[in-house]
Amino acid sequence: MSDPRTADIVYLPRWRPRGSRAGLHRGRDAGGAGPFRDQVPFLQLPDARRIDLRATLRDPFEGVHVRRFEARTAVETWVLIDLSASMGFRGTADRARLTGDLCRALAVSATRISDGFGLIGCDETLRDDLTLPATRHRGAAVAAAERVAGAPRAGRGCAGMLEAARRLAGRPKLVFLASDFRWPEALIARVFAALAPHDTVPILLADPAEAEALPAFGLVELDDLEGGGRRVVLLRPSLRRAWIARERDRIAALERAAAPFARRVFQLAGRFDAQALTRHLMTT
Repeated sequence: MSDPRTADIVYLPRWRPRGSRAGLHRGRDAGGAGPFRDQVPFLQLPDARRIDLRATLRDPFEGVHVRRFEARTAVETWVLIDLSASMGFRGTADRARLTGDLCRALAVSATRISDGFGLIGCDETLRDDLTLPATRHRGAAVAAAERVAGAPRAGRGCAGMLEAARRLAGRPKLVFLASDFRWPEALIARVFAALAPHDTVPILLADPAEAEALPAFGLVELDDLEGGGRRVVLLRPSLRRAWIARERDRIAALERAAAPFARRVFQLAGRFDAQALTRHLMTT
């Protein structure tokens, strides 16, 4: 069985990038050997190798025309990772492992097509131990991605995401935002607004153990991983239904917050599936 972390994730940015760095994405500029774009007068593009004889002969004013082609351009692909304590939860799925699998697959997929891959880990602040400037060097990208699963997750909150968003200022980028999004609603709104110039893909790290997999009746020990303490709750059917409804409302609120600024939320639970993420990226 092939390693899902090395499976290709196929993605297309929502915008046509500018720039001189060669890649595989359809760019906004003309040049290179991409698809045919249009025909322009020779004086606008004085390149005798691209003269279009048919267009030139059809011109009643005897002008010389040349063909222009679209440039193929590289983009930068970034992953912003929530490293707060809640992301260390291990129920039916291991969020740390899932996030690591996601990062490794993106590192391989991006560098394979000459895109840059960058990584920023955050909790209350930026985590310098898990930050990588965008690179096209596959070895460096994969090495950084492989540190994700084992990175400590002990921070209270994820306010560092705002600073991460500021660091990405400049040309538009493709940004994967990986988190359980157990943040205050105001912070969620501010982070999405700060990432609005980019093509942002929210990745929700979910776990059935937090909702549907709860028992219908019995004692459940709850532990707030970010310092809220531990308590024992008698779970009963009515409380379980209310709990599940609240989780659904939380996810719906997340989707509403993301809608004006980002793509639809992709839920990652159980195991990493590169094909499912590819389908999501191609339909949103």
